Amino acid sequence: MADKPSGVIAAIATAVDEQGEPDCLRSVALARHLLGNGCDGLNVLGTTGEATSLSVAQRKTVMTAYCDAGLPLSRCLVGTGAAAIADAIALTAHAAALGFGGALLLPPFYYKGIADDGLFAYVEQIIGLTAAAPIPIYLYHFPAASAVPWPLGLVGRLIAAFGPRLAGIKDSSGDMNYARAAAGLADNFSVFPSTEAALEEARSGRFAGCISATANVNSDLCARGYRNGDREALAQAVAIRGLLNGKPVIAGVKMLLAHLRADPDWARVLPPLTDLSAADQAAVIDGYENIRAGNQAA
Repeated sequence: MADKPSGVIAAIATAVDEQGEPDCLRSVALARHLLGNGCDGLNVLGTTGEATSLSVAQRKTVMTAYCDAGLPLSRCLVGTGAAAIADAIALTAHAAALGFGGALLLPPFYYKGIADDGLFAYVEQIIGLTAAAPIPIYLYHFPAASAVPWPLGLVGRLIAAFGPRLAGIKDSSGDMNYARAAAGLADNFSVFPSTEAALEEARSGRFAGCISATANVNSDLCARGYRNGDREALAQAVAIRGLLNGKPVIAGVKMLLAHLRADPDWARVLPPLTDLSAADQAAVIDGYENIRAGNQAA
């Protein structure tokens, strides 16, 4: 069995064209760049990848493009969660057939106040109906976006019921106490906080790594911090993430990608997302360049 995804994982952005279709050539090129510049793996079609703004068919197209390009899918997690359980099953089965290293599962996010038993049934059905190709399942905990959390008690119950098939969790809550508690639920249960700052604890073995949106633009710094214990590089990576505090993160990441890759089409986001203001764009680019130059106070 291949090693589980771990280390520095970028929540990779998805390029889109003027018609709102996935631009797979641009996306694959970015994937190759990130894997060659510090990323141990990728989280495809997550929040930063605008998965919930894409149709099931579009998401399958992106997955297939990664496979056809010969990318190392065993090092990639892919978002397969959906409000409709049939969509989540179809996406998870497709990810398994292509050979992705894991399926990242948002909770069903339309209905709020869902009982733990309902969330358990959602996971149980997806696991049961994809048992023929048992891709590892990773929960995706992002209550600020989904408004439906994965409670720790339920996570423990799922681990007990499904064993190694329930492989880990991405924690985008920002609550490091939650992440640390999740890491203590079972041996070999992989926890990925969403901040580069967690890489210090990942080096000690507490976490499996981090899955970060800003690793699209700071992966080299993250790698130096994680692999080499370079605290200055890690501080720069964290400072780059801080440039987007209080701003639309996805639009900010894609704007920086457009700047760094000299490709304005990378800045395009899908509705309902909108671009950063011109003033915010200028401030983020200026801050980024200053951090890269070693002047974090700028």
